[in-house]
Amino acid sequence: MTEESLQLVTDDPWLKPYEEDINKRYDFYQQKYHEIITYHQSLKQYASRDKELGFHFDHEQKGWWYREWAPGAQQLWLIGDFNNWDGASHPLKKGEDDIWEIFIPNENRQNVLRHGSRVKVKVMANDTYRGRIPAYIERAVQDEESKDFSGQIWKPVEPFVWRDQDFSPASIKSPIIYESHLGMAQNKEGIGTYREFADHVLPRIADLGYNCIQLMAIKEHPYYGSFGYHVSNFFAPSSRFGTPEDLKYLVNKAHNYGMAVIMDMVHSHAVKNMAEGLNDFDGSGHQYFHEGGRGYHNSWDSKLFDYSKDEVLRFLLSNARYWIEEFHFDGYRFDGVTSMMYHHHGDYVSFDHYDKYFRDQVDWDAVRYLQLVNVLIHEVKPGAITIAEDMSGMPGISRKVDEGGVGFDFRLGMGIPDYWIKLLKHTQDEDWNIHEIWDVLSNRRWKEKTIAYSESHDQALVGDKTLAFWLMDKEMYWHMSKDDDNIIIDRGMALHKMLRLITATVGGEGYLNFIGNEFGHPEWIDFPRQDNGWSYKYARRQWNLVDNPDLKYQYLNNFDRDMVHMLRHHDVLSALPAQQLNMDNENKIIIYERNNLIFIVNFNANRSIADYTFRANQPGKFKAALISDAPQYGGHNRVDAETEYHTLKDDKLSVYIPSRTALVLKKED
Repeated sequence: MTEESLQLVTDDPWLKPYEEDINKRYDFYQQKYHEIITYHQSLKQYASRDKELGFHFDHEQKGWWYREWAPGAQQLWLIGDFNNWDGASHPLKKGEDDIWEIFIPNENRQNVLRHGSRVKVKVMANDTYRGRIPAYIERAVQDEESKDFSGQIWKPVEPFVWRDQDFSPASIKSPIIYESHLGMAQNKEGIGTYREFADHVLPRIADLGYNCIQLMAIKEHPYYGSFGYHVSNFFAPSSRFGTPEDLKYLVNKAHNYGMAVIMDMVHSHAVKNMAEGLNDFDGSGHQYFHEGGRGYHNSWDSKLFDYSKDEVLRFLLSNARYWIEEFHFDGYRFDGVTSMMYHHHGDYVSFDHYDKYFRDQVDWDAVRYLQLVNVLIHEVKPGAITIAEDMSGMPGISRKVDEGGVGFDFRLGMGIPDYWIKLLKHTQDEDWNIHEIWDVLSNRRWKEKTIAYSESHDQALVGDKTLAFWLMDKEMYWHMSKDDDNIIIDRGMALHKMLRLITATVGGEGYLNFIGNEFGHPEWIDFPRQDNGWSYKYARRQWNLVDNPDLKYQYLNNFDRDMVHMLRHHDVLSALPAQQLNMDNENKIIIYERNNLIFIVNFNANRSIADYTFRANQPGKFKAALISDAPQYGGHNRVDAETEYHTLKDDKLSVYIPSRTALVLKKED
């Protein structure tokens, strides 16, 4: 039992009344961790179930072993093109711990498994037969005619040769993340590939200065329009984007650019499909998932894992280890963490009391899983990056497990993009409250790192709009030519730059941008579906817009590039949080300091102020490091980039601040 106060409680007196609850949560984790070490020697060994189950070639016996956990099944048969899909020729035998197995020798060149063989497992349960895809399969492919998915043996003669040994995610002080969906990353109306992304999109990301890419929809999912969130085959990279070697090529190339690669990890739920996924695999109704209503997410129409079971824990933990070791991923952004941690999944719940974090409907098994997986990831790959998508604000979500936390490195600042959309929708520019803006951006728990973002893929989906579209809407169709002056476009571009800069520099210790939004990609994201005639028109990125030298999209792209390089060059995000220097709600001006840079943001729509004086709190000579109003960013060039600003008496600075402009001043040596 925990005797001394955990650091999480020591650091926050408001948590003192919940110390017993936090200690019990930690002890619950500790008990399981020590049990794992006792029986499996290490957490990594416990999380290596994929090396025992699934398909494995035995070089000594010269053949393939196939093993499957199916406690409720009556009988299993291996079927595939190797035996002409014969449902009776290759039965599995049930052994210890409800593990079924069969050995397929490579002899006589008949009934032989080989690279590329398509397979399924025929499961008899409750006197009913179903063809299923093996749970640990490392590749699943879809038949173009029947649209049926099957597993595929994947063991190329020539293994992929990695050339990324010089890269480590530990070299990244603060992640500046480029969130991407591979399929929609191309200009064409169709599905992009791993190699197309690596060859055509990675160079763009590297040029912009991002040091981390976050890849969505990597695991196999039967419905493309699910954005990859209804996973069917957890160990299989989606075949619609290419082969596993193609994915390795992408990761290898990103590492050679100096970029970490993290996956959008979906362990919060799984597709309900029986034909492709794990649902009712053994016929028991509660193998991988909770039984009945508890095993179904009404809002997501998907299945919910039972994190209390050892085999489920081993499946998911092995999955987290596998992608790091096999594909060299550098960490994960865990999706749906709120849904995992609470029995109510966060639906229609206002987290307005600490009881709701520690006492009311908290799923201790799920929290323990998140603690275990975070410890495992950092054990397998030191320097790995883990990010929690949690909207509840769970205290300790991004604190180390041995401090009483859940173990993530970062949490997503999910309230920030919601706030910007709300502000743009409901408040006139002249009514913006700069104190409210500051509070929303800066409000985060001490010692808990946050990834700030002004918009992600969520804000761009059908039914919502990107920030650019909220700001400029249909005017973007007609007035984005560089020689076209338009007051709506002018306002939209100015605010687009300012919102990104203040979000990145005040909102957290990391920053995220969704693919294409850096240059103000218009419209929304809409994947092909019946209602749109299965069109890919809105499931792509129109790079032609930013590549066109006659359009204003280049201005926003230029600003994003210089902003990101400024963040990295001056180590802004790894520094202490931003500190206010001057708050002026009448003039809509916010001035703050972070890592010795001075940020001046004037949200006023029409008031430019000459000789605006404020206390800089440091003497010396300053010069502009970034000016949002510069001509290369589509601005009006109202600030001379060569101007030097010298502190006056009492370390005060006097600066000309144009309307709707952000300036970054750096101290000159």
